Amino acid sequence: MTMTMSMTSLPARERPRERMLRCGAEALSERELLAIVLRSGLQGKSALDLATALLGEYGALSALARARPEELATMRGVGIAKAAALVAAFQLGRRVGLDNIPHVLRRPSDVAEVARRELDGLRRERVLVLVCDAANRLQRTIIVSEGSIDRSLLPVREILNAVLRHDGRAFAIAHNHPSGNPEPSDADRRATAEVRDAASIVGLRFLGHVVVADYEWRSIVTSYPQKPHLGKTPVARQTALAEVHDI
Repeated sequence: MTMTMSMTSLPARERPRERMLRCGAEALSERELLAIVLRSGLQGKSALDLATALLGEYGALSALARARPEELATMRGVGIAKAAALVAAFQLGRRVGLDNIPHVLRRPSDVAEVARRELDGLRRERVLVLVCDAANRLQRTIIVSEGSIDRSLLPVREILNAVLRHDGRAFAIAHNHPSGNPEPSDADRRATAEVRDAASIVGLRFLGHVVVADYEWRSIVTSYPQKPHLGKTPVARQTALAEVHDI
């Protein structure tokens, strides 16, 4: 059986938990915060050493936060219990502020705020439908597709069926790019146009499509009404429209 080194075996001045109580969580490094979640290390190494090893293995806290529990559990000194604790801690962090999600989708940034709560940290592409009533009030968020690590198509029929099945009158869609690049691809733009056209045929109002990746997002502006020329280049003008236009 593997012997572990408890945090209490460290000198008091080095114990992250005691430092947190004395100085506040804001004063702790990522390494120290991870050590508190891990609670113990392994034979000859403390939880701080294990936290350092995890950060070194993944390169950054954001990458560690995307790791799957089964992946973490295979690492020396982690195991199932610590892997579950880490994944749970990161998931709680993502859910902070969930009650502050916009209840009315007025602009692309509202769609992005809702989508990021569901999509941040995922390693496979996932397509969400945000179903709204006639006043653009968000009724529910539905997963309609989950694809490979490389790509996920927008399933037009499933998207429209999800909205109609839940008595929606308007909807937006969102998906993530696990690559970390939020820029919409040509395929994303073509699929968005297909969804927009299909929604018009069945009498649903399409509010737009947002792509999220890590801490960034982009709106596919072809789905939004065009407004007068803003005195910018076409690319800059489209970017501006995505930010300032109400849906």
